Amino acid sequence: MAHMTSRSYIRLQRRLDKSPQGAPESEALFKILEILFTEKEAELVSKLPISSLTAKQASKIWKKTEKESKYILDELADKGLILDLRKEDVQVYYLAPSMAGFFEFSLMRTDGRFDRKILSELYYQYINEEDDFLKKVLGANPVFARTFVHEDAIQKKDLPVILDYEKASHIVKTARCITVGTCYCRHKMEHVGKACNMPQDVCLTFNSAAESLSKHGIAKKISKKEAMEIIDRCISLGLVQIGDNVQEGVNFICNCCGCCCEALLAYKRLKYPKLLANNFLSKSDHDKCTGCGICAKKCPVDAINLNKGQNGKKIAVIDENVCIGCGVCVRFCKSKSLLLERQEKIRYVPKDTFERYVVSAMNNGKLQNLVFDNYNLWTYDMLRSLLEVIFSLPPTKQILANRQFQSRFIAAIIKTREYKLFDKLIDEEHKEDYTHHKLFKQNKQNS
Repeated sequence: MAHMTSRSYIRLQRRLDKSPQGAPESEALFKILEILFTEKEAELVSKLPISSLTAKQASKIWKKTEKESKYILDELADKGLILDLRKEDVQVYYLAPSMAGFFEFSLMRTDGRFDRKILSELYYQYINEEDDFLKKVLGANPVFARTFVHEDAIQKKDLPVILDYEKASHIVKTARCITVGTCYCRHKMEHVGKACNMPQDVCLTFNSAAESLSKHGIAKKISKKEAMEIIDRCISLGLVQIGDNVQEGVNFICNCCGCCCEALLAYKRLKYPKLLANNFLSKSDHDKCTGCGICAKKCPVDAINLNKGQNGKKIAVIDENVCIGCGVCVRFCKSKSLLLERQEKIRYVPKDTFERYVVSAMNNGKLQNLVFDNYNLWTYDMLRSLLEVIFSLPPTKQILANRQFQSRFIAAIIKTREYKLFDKLIDEEHKEDYTHHKLFKQNKQNS
């Protein structure tokens, strides 16, 4: 008999799917949501906007008192399903994304609130056996995560430029709060009998996310020194640092292995070119290479093969379309035949989470969900539909639609605070990445 899902969970799934990351419908997902959320919580959360809100704003949406709304929001934050943050001395709440977000938080906690074995089995089905969710997550542009380079794997004699946001050490040094928790990926794999022997107490969160997780006992607050010791330990084990794809306000850095890490496994399975990569590439000096094969074994994304060279001996050959620039192979190369080189073209990294969210929404055709995110107003339903139609048009028809819809609706979009960001987002290097910007820019000039 098919699994019966209540309307509350269906509404919650649809709400999650409106975000740039998405959450495709699946029987496994509905079972996950039923474990994490009560039916009443699911109904209430399905009405929350994509952006942050206060208890007072939630009370208007839910038609409850502010005190009742705050209690519900605090309970959800205590479960790790939403994040509670301080913005200019005001308590705000933000529905955590599914990944990296409440999926991970549910397995990080050790208080027995959730059955981690059942959740792990469901996560494995939804993420490792079914492809729809990861295709949306990894297909987002910009992607949600990126690789941090092993700084000491870069040769000092011809040291290329390393930007601050490319260094895990810089993220640690500038963080205002740091926590460590259980590695979601390896813990999940442990429950399905597929875990490796790498450490699990190495998942780092920073800043606002860390403050919320620490407050609710989901992760343990640690010092900057302790955080660097964890990173150094993981680097020595050949783990890869993959974290928040932003320049400022990084919320997480995971210490990943190629056998358990959700992102790396999907990268290899789904064959997304250059996904998760940084601005470096590993290069091999074939004259020095002894063909020992250690680099191929250590590479977390299977980017290195041993092929026969001109003299018949085996040499390491690196697939530049797969290499993510982590530097693991360089660290373990005994013959010193590998080195990291900086790529000429710098990859775009959003300034902060807000910028990444907006650009991702634009590129995924979901900007209307971000701007008009009050799901209780029928007028917002109409405006979301309007923008969805415009964004689905070919570029030439978008221009025609732009001329036809010179109205107060489009003008209202331009005047919102989110779109003040576009003026600084668009530069010559990234102009082609934001095809919809011209539509708003022209309206702005004509309004």
